[in-house]
Amino acid sequence: MSKSHELSDRVHPPMKRKAYEKELRKLQGELCKLQEWVKHKGLRAIVVFEGRDAAGKGGTIRAITERVSPRVFRVVALPAPSDREKSQLYFQRYISHFPAAGEIVIFDRSWYNRAGVEYVMGFCTPQQHKKFLERCPLIEQYIVDGGIQLIKFWLEVSDEQQKLRFEARIQDPLRQWKLSPMDLPSRSKWYDYSKARDQMLAATDVPYAPWYILPSDDKRRARLNCISHLLRLMPYEELARDEVTLPKRSKKGEYDDAATLADRNFVPERY
Repeated sequence: MSKSHELSDRVHPPMKRKAYEKELRKLQGELCKLQEWVKHKGLRAIVVFEGRDAAGKGGTIRAITERVSPRVFRVVALPAPSDREKSQLYFQRYISHFPAAGEIVIFDRSWYNRAGVEYVMGFCTPQQHKKFLERCPLIEQYIVDGGIQLIKFWLEVSDEQQKLRFEARIQDPLRQWKLSPMDLPSRSKWYDYSKARDQMLAATDVPYAPWYILPSDDKRRARLNCISHLLRLMPYEELARDEVTLPKRSKKGEYDDAATLADRNFVPERY
């Protein structure tokens, strides 16, 4: 990971939708090749997405997964822990979702909740936070040593962009569902989140499981950059596919499909 990337110095004009969709389609085609390779080799990978609220994690994950099989690219977005889960080992509910052979598990937020929202909003004690930062690299070493590739993305959104996105969520009925109970309180704790982020990076940006910072003010470029980097991090080869021929429909036992459905309830054709 480049340590010299300066977020504020890389200003691009907005990316046109047509250009974005063209590049996205090419990258999604490569993701399809990657998934066949992962199945063929029985590989296991975890991709963690973290970042401030409204940083664009959900949209980036959708761009990765919308053209591939959910049986290979499996998304995990856990709700707040139940009382039972709170009584378990902290990592326990995450480990149950880890990949089997031929799977890539994408965590839309992860065990790093303890380094971010739980710590900033007071849902864990300072001692629990301290222990998490100490133990997390050890557990991730165990994950990697077990043969799972661990890739971690931090989406970094600017103060101004987060403000605009929250305002859009408040005003747009189609986006209001995105407002979580933590969104508005998190907005008022911007610098607390910044400090928590930097503590997390200092403790858990390790050679065997580094963090990759993804500037996300430009959502389209962020998605393309993320997919491109993911493909580079997971070397793959294009597999030859068997030629497929669509068989002709057999006329044996011909059946009048339309007549048998005539008296059923149909959806009204309003469009």
